[in-house]
Amino acid sequence: MTRKTPSPAAAGTRRRFLKASSGVAAAGAALGFPMIAKGQASPVSMRWQSTWPAKDIFHEYANDFAKKVNDMTGGELKIEVLPAGAVVPAFGLLDAVSKGTLDGGHGVLVYHYGKQTALALWGSGPAFGMDANMLLAWHKYGGGKELLNKLYASIGANVVSFPYGPMPTQPLGWFKKPITRNEDFRGLKFRTVGISIDVFTGLGAAVNALPGGEIVPAMDRGLLDAAEFNNASSDRILGFPDVSKVCMLQSFHQNAEQFEIMFNKAKYDALPAKLKAIIDNAVEAASADMSWKAVDRYSKDYLEMQQKQGVRFYKTPDPVLQRQLTAYDQAAAKKAADNALFKEIEASQKAFAERAVRWDLDTNVNRRMAYNHYFAKPAPAKKS
Repeated sequence: MTRKTPSPAAAGTRRRFLKASSGVAAAGAALGFPMIAKGQASPVSMRWQSTWPAKDIFHEYANDFAKKVNDMTGGELKIEVLPAGAVVPAFGLLDAVSKGTLDGGHGVLVYHYGKQTALALWGSGPAFGMDANMLLAWHKYGGGKELLNKLYASIGANVVSFPYGPMPTQPLGWFKKPITRNEDFRGLKFRTVGISIDVFTGLGAAVNALPGGEIVPAMDRGLLDAAEFNNASSDRILGFPDVSKVCMLQSFHQNAEQFEIMFNKAKYDALPAKLKAIIDNAVEAASADMSWKAVDRYSKDYLEMQQKQGVRFYKTPDPVLQRQLTAYDQAAAKKAADNALFKEIEASQKAFAERAVRWDLDTNVNRRMAYNHYFAKPAPAKKS
């Protein structure tokens, strides 16, 4: 096969093309640009607020969630969490997030009770025998998520809500002396929130709703005789042992509460699908981590208050617990009578609880026997 030699004109044209191409490549290399530029989104920053004082373990939980998101997104989404009052009061969180004053927040649904009483059904009450984890199961798999979206839409709240973080049963509260009968509540100046206001009012108390950081100062000044907040760690850090040495354990007033992670809807909707997926998974990871941390920290502070601060813990008498249930039923019936959403949500929870709680009670062993077997001190031998 004979190879043709290019003409001088063709060869010159080829040399000029190669020289021009190499010049473009060299210029691109000198400026540090790749041959094909790829667009890169700027990091998204969000300013949040919790409904808790900076020293409270609940604010720590809020920061735990933010850190998980910040780490998992590799900096593409950065959430900064401010403590209660930094921008708005604790009870003003929903309005601030809805209006875009804040991009998001961390709190509890019952703090918005004044806007729609049905929000109390996410944790303020006996939850028809469910614990907080079972109530979250209802929320995710039993229709609760859709009902909460419907509820927020009904009050014009421009938010995306993620209930998470199952709380242990909350104490009945802190008192000057042990509660031994229902009559002990008559005329008692007592702090609680949500539909629990109606429950304790039904018990005879004079109720005042205050955010967490305001409770102990009110007790110290005599504005409150007694109060409930949440758990051993929060109660100790907030200073309850400084104003009371009597804490009553076990109650139905907030048997199944959980936290709420909330985003401004416009801000959330603008996020790419990848970041939304990370948020979904971070919520569940933070929920599990919070429940594990609670076991560790609450049990330590429970002993700390007994051994070093002189706090005495008592079990709430069964007649008081039973009276709470009837007082709740009376309050809930009034709410459902003039609130169709309350009635709809309550019916959904009851249907889920009837089968879920039955399964739970029939399946899971009572752990008191095992605890007593390993740790209870044997009774002293009787002298003959």
